[in-house]
Amino acid sequence: MKLLVAIAPQNYRDEELNEPLTIFHKSGIEYDIASTKTGNCIGMLGGSTQSSLTFDRIDPSLYAGIIVIGGVGSPPYLWGNKDLIKLVGVFYASKKLVAAICLSPVLLARAGILQGKKATFFRTPESLAEMKLGGAVITETPIVIDGTIITANGPSAAKAFGNAIISALSP
Repeated sequence: MKLLVAIAPQNYRDEELNEPLTIFHKSGIEYDIASTKTGNCIGMLGGSTQSSLTFDRIDPSLYAGIIVIGGVGSPPYLWGNKDLIKLVGVFYASKKLVAAICLSPVLLARAGILQGKKATFFRTPESLAEMKLGGAVITETPIVIDGTIITANGPSAAKAFGNAIISALSP
């Protein structure tokens, strides 16, 4: 089983990436990291990781789900990325896991998959407006699971987010 992990090329939230990846590794789940570019990507807290794929070069059939990491890099790099929005739609239509944390649930709203679905996210005036526009049923809880969609509200929920993904993938 393999997951696709999407991050911004800069200013992704370090712990929102690192904590789930640690959980995936311990659970024996493989993953690929993708971004708008390949190579070194820099986190908000100074960490770095390597992206091996760009969003336009991904075959969704190779993955059990897509995980979109948040951080302040999400609005400028991910929210409007047409390739990533399309991927989210394909994963959702294929009944595969779609998960997003922090500011990145907005991407799911923009992909049109949160209409009438419960979701949580990191609140800013802009993210709240986007989530409402996308028809999400907004909740205040740190983690929300609605069908094949998992959302989390930020760094403090990163570990629970990783664990929720593992639970959703378990038969």
